[in-house]
Amino acid sequence: MQKLPFLLLGLAATLAAADVGGSWRFYFISFGEETAPARLEIKVSGEKLSGNLNEVKIEGTVQNGVVQFTGKRPNGKEFGKLEGRLSGEELTGTAHIGGEDRKWIARRVPASAGAAPQTRTFEPTQFHRYFSGTIPPALHINPGDTVRTTTVDAGGGDAKGTRRSNGGNPETGPFYVEGAMPGDTLVVKLNRIRLNRDSAFSGGQIIPYALDPGYLHDAKYDDKFDSEWKLDREGGLARLAKPSEHLKDFRVKLQPMLGCVAVAPPDKQTVRSGWLGSYGGNMDYNGLREGTTLYLPVNQEGALLFVGDGHAAQGDGELTGDALETSMDVEFTVNLIAGPRRGGPRAENDEYIMAMGIANSLPDALREATTELARWLERDYHLTPNESAIVLGTSIRYDVAEIVDPQINIVAKMSKAVLAQLQK
Repeated sequence: MQKLPFLLLGLAATLAAADVGGSWRFYFISFGEETAPARLEIKVSGEKLSGNLNEVKIEGTVQNGVVQFTGKRPNGKEFGKLEGRLSGEELTGTAHIGGEDRKWIARRVPASAGAAPQTRTFEPTQFHRYFSGTIPPALHINPGDTVRTTTVDAGGGDAKGTRRSNGGNPETGPFYVEGAMPGDTLVVKLNRIRLNRDSAFSGGQIIPYALDPGYLHDAKYDDKFDSEWKLDREGGLARLAKPSEHLKDFRVKLQPMLGCVAVAPPDKQTVRSGWLGSYGGNMDYNGLREGTTLYLPVNQEGALLFVGDGHAAQGDGELTGDALETSMDVEFTVNLIAGPRRGGPRAENDEYIMAMGIANSLPDALREATTELARWLERDYHLTPNESAIVLGTSIRYDVAEIVDPQINIVAKMSKAVLAQLQK
C-alpha cells in the first residue's frame, strides 16, 4: 500500500506528458503583443518530446507539464532553446535565441478545426473596400467547408440594384479559416459563380497604359457614350442596353468570373481592394471562373478570405478599366495545405495549371510568372532545370490578365495534356 502514492505520481507525470502532445498555435510575445504566429506540432513518447515548429525540428523532454526542447533549422543549425509550462490549454515559457531571451505562448488548436465539412450560407450585411488582417472576421469556417454567399458589383450594387456600399470593389467577407497559419497555402475551389441580375456596366474608353500616345492624342471619345449592358442569362449573351449604330448586332458570350479573390496581406497591412499582389486581390483574370481552384499563400492567422468584383464577361487585361461589372451568387470550398510555400497566386482547372506574375511592369510580371511556373514543375513534377526549360520552351502559354490597376498580372500556364506525358 505504501507504493500507491508513487504509482499515482508516475501516472500523473505520464498524463501530464500526454497532455502536451498535439497541435498548437505558437506566438512570440513582444512588448505585450503576440507576434510571428506559427504551427507547433508535438509528439510525446514517455518523457521524450519531438515535433516541428513550422520548418524547425524540435527535440526535448516533458516532465510534470514542464517542456524543454531545442529547435534546429532545416540546414542543421540551432534555432534556439525553449522551455515552458503547461497550464490548462496553454503552454507559456521563455525562448533563448541568439543570446536573447524571448517570451512565448502556445494555445491548443480547438477540436472544431478537424470537424466534418459543412455547407454554410452567409448573407453579407457589410462590405469592405480594402484587404486587411485587422478586419474582424465575418464568419469562421473550417477546412473542407463550403460557403454560399453573394457579392455586390464594383460600384456597390446588389442583385436588386440597391446600393449597399460605396464603390471601389467592395468585398464580401473576410472568412476566417480555422487552423490557417502563415506559411500555409489556402485552397479555394470556385464551385459556382452565377449571375443574379440582368444588368451590368463597363468602361467605354481604352485605358491609356495600353495605347500609343499618338492614338490617345487623336482619339475623339464621346463622354456620353452609354456602356450599360443587358444580360441574357438564359441565352448566355450580353448586349449593350442602348447600342450605337455600328454595335446594334454586337453580342458578347457570358463568362461569369470573380475579379477579386484575396487573403489578408502580410504584417497586418491594409491595402485598397483595387490593388493586387502576392495575396491575390484585384487580379481580374478571366480564368477565375466556375470550376477553377485558386492557391493563395497565407500571411495572417486564419487567412481571412475576401471575394468580390463579379464580371459577367471580360476580355484579357480588363482593357476599359471596368469589365461587365455586376453582382454574383458565389459558392466556394476551402482547404489548407500546410506550409511552407512561397510565391504568388497559382490556379488550376481541368485544362491548365496557371502561375500568376504580379509586378509593376509587363516584363517584370512575365518574369515572375515564368519563374513561378518553372518552380511548380520542378517541385511537383520533379523536373531538373534543363527538363523544365524543354517543357516550358515548347508548351508554355501566356495570358495578359490585368493591365489597368496599380500592378500588372501576367499568367503563365501549362496544359495538363502536356504534363500527362511527364514521368514523376
